Formats: sequence, C-alpha cells, structure tokens
Amino acid sequence: MPTRSTRLVQPDDLLRLVSVADPQLSPDGERIALVHKSVDATMAKVTSIHLAGASGAVRSIPLTNGPRDSTPRWSPDGTRLAFVRAATKEKPQVAILSFASTRRGASSGRDARGASLSARGTTVRIVTSLDEGSIAALEWSPDGTRLAVKWRRTMEPFTAAAAKTRKAKGASTPPLEVEDPWYRLDGDGYFGAARYRLHVLDLAPRSRRARAPRARSARAPAWREVFSTPQLDDFSFDWSPDGRSIAVLCNRDERALFHPERTGIVLVDPDGRAPARAIAGIPPGPKDHPRWSPDGTHLAWAGRRGRSSMYDTANVELWCARIAGSAARPRAERARALTARSDYCLMVGTLSDTADATFAPWLRWAADGRSILTRIGWHGAGRVASVPLDGGRVALHTDGSADLMPASLSPDGSRVACIRSAPTEPPEIAVAEVGGRTFRVSQRTNYNAAFRRTRRLVAPREHWVRSGGVKVHTWVLRPPRGAPDRRGAAVLTVHGGPHAEYGVAFFHEFQVLAAAGYTVVLSNPRGSKGYGARFCGAIRGRWGTADWTDVRAVTSFMRRLEGVRANRLAIMGGSYGGFMTNWAIGHSRAYRAAITDRCVSNQVSMSGNSDYIDLPDLYWTGSAWDRPHSLWKWSPIAYFKGVKTPTLIIHSEGDLRCNIEQAEQVHAALVTQGVPTRFVRYPRETSHGMSRVGPADLRLHRLREILDWWAKHLH
Repeated sequence: MPTRSTRLVQPDDLLRLVSVADPQLSPDGERIALVHKSVDATMAKVTSIHLAGASGAVRSIPLTNGPRDSTPRWSPDGTRLAFVRAATKEKPQVAILSFASTRRGASSGRDARGASLSARGTTVRIVTSLDEGSIAALEWSPDGTRLAVKWRRTMEPFTAAAAKTRKAKGASTPPLEVEDPWYRLDGDGYFGAARYRLHVLDLAPRSRRARAPRARSARAPAWREVFSTPQLDDFSFDWSPDGRSIAVLCNRDERALFHPERTGIVLVDPDGRAPARAIAGIPPGPKDHPRWSPDGTHLAWAGRRGRSSMYDTANVELWCARIAGSAARPRAERARALTARSDYCLMVGTLSDTADATFAPWLRWAADGRSILTRIGWHGAGRVASVPLDGGRVALHTDGSADLMPASLSPDGSRVACIRSAPTEPPEIAVAEVGGRTFRVSQRTNYNAAFRRTRRLVAPREHWVRSGGVKVHTWVLRPPRGAPDRRGAAVLTVHGGPHAEYGVAFFHEFQVLAAAGYTVVLSNPRGSKGYGARFCGAIRGRWGTADWTDVRAVTSFMRRLEGVRANRLAIMGGSYGGFMTNWAIGHSRAYRAAITDRCVSNQVSMSGNSDYIDLPDLYWTGSAWDRPHSLWKWSPIAYFKGVKTPTLIIHSEGDLRCNIEQAEQVHAALVTQGVPTRFVRYPRETSHGMSRVGPADLRLHRLREILDWWAKHLH
C-alpha cells in the first residue's frame, strides 16, 4: 500500500516545479547568481535572480523579485551584478545590482561553512533607456568599466507603442514587407528586417561618448554600436583578456543563410574607432562560441569543416588556433580540431520538459591555459569533460547518472556551475569541483525538495535493444504502486530533433504517464546524438529508414515486457517524434492509438515554410521546386492511404519551426478516411517549444488532453 506521505505525480504538479537557469559563479568562486523560474497564483511566469552558495550548507536567497529578470553577469571585482530587466515585455533594459559591501569579491564575508549570503543593502539601477527591442547577451569587459550588449531594436511599425496609436486611430496593422529570408524565428516571432547588433555600454564614460538611445538624463552611460552583420545576426562574442578587442564569431556574407561555411571570426574595436578586422586563416565551416585563452594568445571555438550547418549529423568539434599578426591584420596559425580523434560531439541536447531546450556548445579555458573544459553529450547524459591543448585524449570527468549542463567556470578554474537533473530529480543548481579524474558534484539549491519528498517518482530501468546490427539505448518507466490498472497498456515516446537524445534528465510528462498507469518506453534510435557520428548520420536525409527499423525493434521489445499486452501499445512524439509517429501509423498497425505533436508530415511543403529554409542538396536531396519527388519519398503523408490508428493531433498556431499546416494535412487525411481523430490547436502566442516553455495553463491543458486520449483509446 502507498504511504500517506507521498502521492502520484499529477499534471498540475507542473505549477509547483521550479526551474533554474544560467548559474554564474562569482569571481571568488563562492557564490552563484542564477535565474529562478516559477509560476505565480495567476499562472503567470516569474523569472527572478537568486543567489546561492557554491560550498557549505545548501542555501539560496532572492536578489530580485522579477517578474522578468534574467541573464545575471558578475563584474570582475564581484561587487556588482549586471542583468536584464524587462518591466514590460517589449522594453528590456540593462540593470546593475550593487552589493552593500565594497570589499572586492565578497558581499558580506564568508566562513568555513562557505559563502555568507545576504541581499541586505543591495541597490538596483537601470543603466539604459532602450527603445522597444530584445537583449540576447551581455558580458563585462575585463576591467569592469564596460558591458558588451547584443541588442535588437523592434521595427517601429510593430512596436507596442505604434499598435496603441493605431488602435486609437482605428488603423490596421501594417503588412510585414519581407526582402530577406531571415525574418522570423520560432520562439522569437517575426522581426522582419530588424537585426541584433553589438553595442558597448560605457559605465565609466570618457570625454568622448555616444548617448544611449532616448537617454533619460545627461548622466546616462555612453552607448555605441560597434558591430553588425548584413543578414544573419546569430553571432557570438568574447572580450579579449586585455579588453582591447572583442572576438565576434559571425557570418558576414550577404547570403549568409545559404552559406553556413562562410562563418569566420572578426576582431571588433570596443571603442568603435577602427573597422572590424577578419582573422585570416580560420578554416571554413559553421562555428559558435569563441573563447580567448587566459593569456590572449589563442582562440577556441566549437565548429566543423564544410558546408553543413551546425545542426547536422557530423560531430561539432572543439577547435583552437594561435592568433598572430597585427591588430590591423590578425591571422590564425595552426588551427586544429582538438577532438577530431574522438567520436564526441559538443552540441548535444538531453531533452526535458522542465529545462530550456539547448543544444548550444559550452567551453571554458582552464586557468593555466593548458586545457579546455567543455560539455560532451554521451549515452543520454551531459558530462563535464576536458580537452588538453596538446591534442591528448578527451577526458569525461562526470558519470552518466545525471545530466549536467555547465554554465560558468570560476576564474581560478576550480569550480564549474551547472544545472543538474536526474530521472527522479528535477533540475537544481550544482557545482563540480575541478580536480582529478572524477569531479565531485554537489547540489547547491533545493527548490524542488518538497516535490521530491511528497511524490511517488519512478526511476527508469535501462536496456539496450538489438536492432539491425546496432544496440538502441532504451529506458522503461513502470507505473508506481497505487497507479490505476491500465490492463497492460504501454506508450512508446519518440524524441524530437532527430539529432538530440533522451536520457537521464527529469521529464515531468513521463512521470505523469507512469502515474496514470502506463508503462512508458523511451529510446534513442539511429539519428540520435550521443552515440557517435556514424550512428547519428545513419538517417541523414533519409528519415524513416534505420530509425524506423530501430523503432520497430523497440516496439517488439516493449511487446515482450512483463505485464504489457500486445494489443494495448501506443506511440507518441513531438517534432521529429511527430514525424516518426506519423510514419509509424502509415506503415504499421502495431499501435492501438497515437499522438502526433508539433509534427512533420510533408517534407515537400516543410522545406520552404520553416523558419530555417532547407537548402537543396545540403541535408536533403532536392527541394520543393527541384526534384520534389526526393522529398515526397520521406513524407509520412504519402503513406496515409488506409491509415486506421486513432490519432490525437497537437500543434501550436505560432509554431514557426514546423508550421501548423503540417498538422492540418494529417487532420485532413484522417477525417477524410473516417479515422477517429482530435485536433488541438494552441494559439499564436505559443511556439514549437510549447510543451517546455509555453504558458502554464496551456501546458497543463496539453497534458490533460494526452491523458484523456489514452484513457479513451487504450482501454
């Protein structure tokens, strides 16, 4: 019998879970500034800045109350914390929180138990007065006098102020006039011709300075634009250790979206006096995340050679080059991939519904400059790894029992702040102590302790399923004690990507399904990251081949599980997982019911209506306007004649990655053939990531729709 102290996980537990993000270690390595995410009584999201200790007792305190505070960044002396504050969603500003103590590196001292945490006497000052727009990144200069800010101004006709004026006049919303392929992004919306630009905010202005846009007073810090790109604005940057330049990794080609291999690195003058200088000798290929070595002699980045995009099947490698030449004519020497001899990838996301989906690489130089710390996704878990500069072997320093997403390294190189998650442990902040073969990892926040203590959580069992000459990593969650008897019903869930992975991260939805009485099976079929480039590349431009072989093998394994009945199997998935769900019901009668979420159904129409245009003969052969039959072959909708499986369709009208017309085609095919179906369309303010970052009430609604569908069709 279940104990009184615990209960089954429910959909509305989603409202009680706290998420954490962006943990930043203070310069002394003793405190962690982090983003705390919760839902208030009105189901509104609240993001605020908290402070946790990096050692000693597990404790954290709020520094701000939100409701939209993010991106905390410590000043080099540890006395100030820059962050982004959006009093209104449309006008985020840069804010500076100053600690009461002026002693370098501490706000209120520390003892043997670790950092002493206090928000007493802190003050917050808004240091910009920016127009409506968006802030994507900010970083302090090494001397703490300036901030580099990546900011994009909203096009004037589409500001909230302009909309208010039009409403008063009874005028219509103007059309968005598009001349460039880069004008929208899922989760970001339609930005048209607006572009992110790099600005420098001078907090200790000199006699010559530029004024901040619409500055409130003559005392406003100086603000100047120092860099921009003609088309693609997804650049990343890093200050040089001497503060004299900013390395910007970018693609400055006029048709950058069509030539990802033309990504390079330029050196930008933070004073805006000299033009940006491209570093000669950087190998062609997509790249991200530049990082200077501590002595300023080398640059490291994540990338690969060739014309592929960062989102592809080949491993994203760790690169390094010595930077030589003059300020006017910099050049890279001995550029090389440090991880080329391994089969590891720096761009692997372990999927979860309680943390932001991120595939971005992370890398930081060790304090002595002899190695680089990074994140490696391997066998369902993010690991902290190190790569020696001399080309030695990659070392994994954490095990696969939990998923780690490192975010910052203390200046002395002794600690890594991470987000840690495990199958029965929602995300919390943790610290990995750098040293030895295995880094000691300790949890530093406890926001979800009550949830863990009072819920009957299920630990999955790990399996490896043989399929077509490979082994498919698989996990099984069984219903906990006290769960309803579903008479042997089992649900196979297929992850999105497809070049991502399921694994040991906490997944609230899986716990809800298990608590509702279903056996839940998840796996990483071919195409998944975390198992080497060959495993991932097996389905490049060929979805529905080796991956479908693996899904069928896992289905057969599921059918053989004790207590599972072969006539009560179901399949579900989102994004690529929705593709595979559609493919499965078009090729098999093995599943009693299905749920396809934010799906792909037609590769021909998909190739031109996503936020990222599919380039002909890059990932897929052909295009919608050139050899469309090659895409039609890999389109699930082409095989829908005779489909019988009852299917719930879930999609967001604001999905710019997989347009809702993909779901509409599935719905039309099913209703025309008289197949039981239900089409749930979430409103335009939701996106492709609705199940992770959507409005709380709609995420709750989605989970209840899923439970209702299984209850109806898996009886």
